[in-house]
Amino acid sequence: MFITGTDTGVGKTLVAAALLEGLRAQGIRAVGMKPVAAGCELVNGAWINEDVALLQAASAVSAPAGLVNPYLLREPMAPQIAAEREGRRIELAPIVAAYRELERLAGLVVVEGVGGFRVPLNAQEDTADLAAALGLPVILVVGMRLGCLNHALLTAEAIMARGLNLIAWVANQVDPDMPGFAENRQALSDRLKIPCLGTVFWMPNSGAQALAKDLDLEVVLASVAAWKDE
Repeated sequence: MFITGTDTGVGKTLVAAALLEGLRAQGIRAVGMKPVAAGCELVNGAWINEDVALLQAASAVSAPAGLVNPYLLREPMAPQIAAEREGRRIELAPIVAAYRELERLAGLVVVEGVGGFRVPLNAQEDTADLAAALGLPVILVVGMRLGCLNHALLTAEAIMARGLNLIAWVANQVDPDMPGFAENRQALSDRLKIPCLGTVFWMPNSGAQALAKDLDLEVVLASVAAWKDE
C-alpha cells in the first residue's frame, strides 16, 4: 500500500509505522519503505533519517537500507531541491526496482510517500508519478486542522485522477485546538465515501504501537487482497 498525506508533517510516518506494527502483530511479514527521505543527521558515522528508522523498527522483515530508502537526502527541504543541491537527480526506475526486491522479501510492503501527493521529485516528475508507477492501493492521512477539508478533497481527487485506488483515510489531529474537529471529521467521511481506518487524537509523543490497536486493519487487508487478485 502507498501512504500519502494532505501535506508534510501530517503523520504519514506514524500511520505507516502503526500499520506495520499491527500487521506484525497479526503474523504478517510486512516491511516499510520510504523511497525518498529529506533531512538526516550523522550518528556514529552514518547518516540517519528519523522516519526511515521508525519504519525499519516497526517492520517485521529486515531489509537492506538501500532498498528501504533508495534516496537519502541530507537537507530537510523539498526533495527535488535537496537532491539538486547534492548534485543528484531522483529517478523513479531505481525506486520501482527497490520495491520489487522488497516484495520478494516480504508478504506486504508499506510505502510512505514524501510530503504531499504532488511534491516534485525532479524537473518532470512528482510523488503522484511515483504512486502511479507503483500502482498500489492508497491510504490518505489527513492533517486535521483549519483548511483540511479542501486539502483532503483536492488530494483525493488527484489520487483518483491518476487511476489509483484510494482505499481508506486516517484523521490525524495535528492541531489540538482545532475548532469543530468532530464536525470536520464527519464532513470528510460524508464526502470521501471510503472507510476511515481510525482517528489519531492529539497526544504529544504518541507511539505507533499504541495507535496500531486503533486502526481497522481488516479494511486494509481486504483491499490489498482484492488488489492482488486483479
